[in-house]
Amino acid sequence: MNRLEGRVAVVTGAGSGIGLATARRLAAEGAKVVCADMDATTGKAAADDVGGTFAQVDVTDEAQVEALIEGAVGRFGRIDVMINNAGLGGTAPITEMTDEQWLRVLDVTLNGTFRCTRAALRRMVAQGYGGAVVNNASVLGWRAQPGQAHYAAAKAGVMALTRCAALDVAAHGIRVNAVAPSLAIHPFLAKVTSEDLLAELAAREPFGRAAEPWEVATVMVFLASDYASYMTGEVVSVSAQHP
Repeated sequence: MNRLEGRVAVVTGAGSGIGLATARRLAAEGAKVVCADMDATTGKAAADDVGGTFAQVDVTDEAQVEALIEGAVGRFGRIDVMINNAGLGGTAPITEMTDEQWLRVLDVTLNGTFRCTRAALRRMVAQGYGGAVVNNASVLGWRAQPGQAHYAAAKAGVMALTRCAALDVAAHGIRVNAVAPSLAIHPFLAKVTSEDLLAELAAREPFGRAAEPWEVATVMVFLASDYASYMTGEVVSVSAQHP
């Protein structure tokens, strides 16, 4: 406990699922947590849950992303950890996928991660005392699954972004890593995925079940902590299967 005592962490998509679980884990480790979410109701509830602060943000809007980071620094004087969890999925065969579906998923999941990473890294570099960015990717960045061309492309992009950004800021003592969960059940996934498909995917897992959000969150917080001090540009698979 208290591995992140005195540090300031910003979590996007903090209102539920992996984001909420990560916010809870960060708070348990002593961090001051800014819970950022597009949904004010779930975001505020998350902030109350972890004793943190809430910031409403749409990660597709550069001005809102900049305001998120500057707001955290204005309130706490610094930012040490950026958790990029906001993402958007969906299912559509490539032959039926519209430009709107493709672009929306890419803009939230990949471009949103880019905007938040850029804003956080600019501030961390200016501060001059390191920091950590942890992105939420997916094993679909490595594996194929029907109906997931947009999501898989976005998550593969997050992986590449992670590796390149890590090299850009390594000289400043800042680390950039990512996790790649295989299957973690959370409210949004349950909403956009059929029960039959979820059951089928869970049955393929070696443990015969999906991961709990907290099981992914613990790895994200490990990467944010000094226990991962020599890790950067890595994508850690939170799965019992190799890519």
